[in-house]
Amino acid sequence: MLEISVLDWLVIALYLFALIGFAFYLSRQQFNREDYYVGGRNIGRWPIAISILATQCSTNSILGAPAFVAFTAGGGLVWLQYELALPLAMLPLIFFLVPLFRRLQLVSVYEYLERRFDVKTRVLMSGIFLFVRAFATAVTVYSIAIVIDLITGIGFFWSVVLLGLFTVVYDVMGGIRGVIYSDVIQMLILVVVLLLIMAYLLIDLGGFDAMMQQIPEERIRPLDFSHHGIGDGHSFAFWPMLLGGFFLYVSYYGCDQSQVQRTLTAKSVQEGNSALIINGFLRFPLVALYCFVGIGLAVYTIEHASLINTLPVSHGEPNYNLIVPAYMIERLPDGVVGLGLVALFAAAMSSLDSVLNALSATTMEDFVRRYRESKQRTPLGLTQELWLSRAITAVWGVITLTAAFYVGDIAPTVLEAINKIGSLINGPILAVFALGVFSRRCESVGAVAGLLMGFCSNVVLWIFAPEVSWLWWNVSGFAVAVFVGMLVGATRLCHQYSKPLDEALHPQISKAWLRSCLGQQYNQKALIAMVTWFVFLLVVLWGLQHYPR
Repeated sequence: MLEISVLDWLVIALYLFALIGFAFYLSRQQFNREDYYVGGRNIGRWPIAISILATQCSTNSILGAPAFVAFTAGGGLVWLQYELALPLAMLPLIFFLVPLFRRLQLVSVYEYLERRFDVKTRVLMSGIFLFVRAFATAVTVYSIAIVIDLITGIGFFWSVVLLGLFTVVYDVMGGIRGVIYSDVIQMLILVVVLLLIMAYLLIDLGGFDAMMQQIPEERIRPLDFSHHGIGDGHSFAFWPMLLGGFFLYVSYYGCDQSQVQRTLTAKSVQEGNSALIINGFLRFPLVALYCFVGIGLAVYTIEHASLINTLPVSHGEPNYNLIVPAYMIERLPDGVVGLGLVALFAAAMSSLDSVLNALSATTMEDFVRRYRESKQRTPLGLTQELWLSRAITAVWGVITLTAAFYVGDIAPTVLEAINKIGSLINGPILAVFALGVFSRRCESVGAVAGLLMGFCSNVVLWIFAPEVSWLWWNVSGFAVAVFVGMLVGATRLCHQYSKPLDEALHPQISKAWLRSCLGQQYNQKALIAMVTWFVFLLVVLWGLQHYPR
């Protein structure tokens, strides 16, 4: 167990209670469910962008990425290839999905699927989101609670309570505004702490160049063009990370309620798109920062092997995922260590709060309100809907925290395969939305058939072709789902379930619209900005690849 001082505990306590107070302050600005779930649609681009960034920067990333870069066999800066896909993935979101969702004034992104297909498609996709996200959240709570317990020694139960109770309370009261603005605060703390750790490492190691000269060469090669990930055993080659990452990011940012909900809070379509562009610029520097922290720790432990001896032992080996807090406790002064641990709490909370709010929004919109409408019941009052929304958030908080106590037996497998599980379904989910937006023929039967076949094809690859990189599943699942959806859509079977097309749901049917979209000055600037950023990042990685030694 790593020991922390009383002053550090006071810093942590002050932060947690300040968050609760902030959430209760924001609750006074909520008057209906739209205030609670989409913040009245008047939040600015910068808070939204930073909130999205904070959600994706979990504690597992802050701890796991440096460990992967520093100590994992086959690790190193190769993970940075993944970030090349992000700016390219922003473009279809900016051109097609965000304008469409905003024009329809959605709260739940899955409502679009009912308008385009039918209620069964909406409920199915919403149900998949609820199951996958709730399960993943329980596993995340489990893994983070283990880390908190190992650092503090307070026990697994109280680690779950400490993390979950404060997150659920400020989420229930703060709503989406609480999520977004607390994410901004948490991200600022996290970046400051990472920069502080990096500065201490550079001082200890004699500067950046000295650090780079001491690291094994294979760990600073971020580009792998020599492999393809199809049967060669190299999952993290360039092309699977670029193409697989592209489909994964489009699906995650454009079809996942926990991400789309943030863009729906923006003041306008342009504000929402601007938030995505800002996020596209900010994500790489953040990921690079904690990856270089891993490089620094790898070199530091060469000369200070005693640091590794302070790590708890798991399965006969040191738990390298705790190397970051171990270094903080060894090198940072009291109080600052507490700030560093706050950063780890912040990374965890920023991942949990948005998911809980999204689970609540999906439940409220796609099941509670949809059910009442189908039964032609009297609509709830605005205040009733607001308090019901808060209650649903609390229920999901209890469910995910309780489930965290029951995933222990399967967690080791799930923690290793969690990214694979996401890749099994990301491509097919994106395909359903793509068929809705870009196909006139495909109806609900084809969309659901494509979803199921795309998922099953990925399961077949997982079981019978394990040598194929799981990153390719995002591509193959999408391709199979689209093909099956179009094929079924061309049959009479699908036509039996068809309904009149709403032209407002099909912006692609007009070539003039497409020319108008590409002709908009804002879209042209977005295209130039994202492509330029992609080229710049590629040049940066190429420079690291050939860093003089």
